[in-house]
Amino acid sequence: MSSAPSIKWNGPKAAPLTVALAHGAGAPMDSPFMNFFAEGLAMRVYRVARFEFPYMAARRETGKKKPPDRAPVLLETWRTVIDKIGADKLVIGGKSMGGRIASMIADEASVRGLLCLSYPFYGAGRAAKPRIEHLKPLKTKTLICQGKRDPMGNYETISKLKLSPAIKIHWAEDGDHDLKPRKISGLTHDGNLTAALDAADAFLSALR
Repeated sequence: MSSAPSIKWNGPKAAPLTVALAHGAGAPMDSPFMNFFAEGLAMRVYRVARFEFPYMAARRETGKKKPPDRAPVLLETWRTVIDKIGADKLVIGGKSMGGRIASMIADEASVRGLLCLSYPFYGAGRAAKPRIEHLKPLKTKTLICQGKRDPMGNYETISKLKLSPAIKIHWAEDGDHDLKPRKISGLTHDGNLTAALDAADAFLSALR
């Protein structure tokens, strides 16, 4: 077992649930997107844990960008975090890649739930090759907050896929991979983020 990464905490220690969130491939655990959800969930009385995969932690120390670690390292990092926190009252997930890796071990870890923010169902421009085999038999209760025009999983494509009945999707109207709508839509980024936070709160409340 590798050593557990440092954890950044938000929210009350006595919360009914802890939500562990991992970052996406290109931005750290304290990006504006991650801050919004971590601080927003903490305000709604959840305990939130954030951490960084080794390559991102190294970037923070050296300032040099490195590509994401290979899948075995990402998976093992998640496992060490779950072992450190405890799975009993834990929901795991995160932004894009962080949520995808969490989804790959959710069942084996016996966590309470899975919360994915902007799930990368397929690589950009590769809608014909969705990466969903492990999502078909998934048993862990799951919420995915997804932009309707996300280049890695848009509504038109994802609504046709056969996913596990344990998975529910909240669609952000006209949202991209950060849930951001176009100005022409008349919607706002803050509005889409808040609606996703509301959906996450309702999902977590049902898991208590």
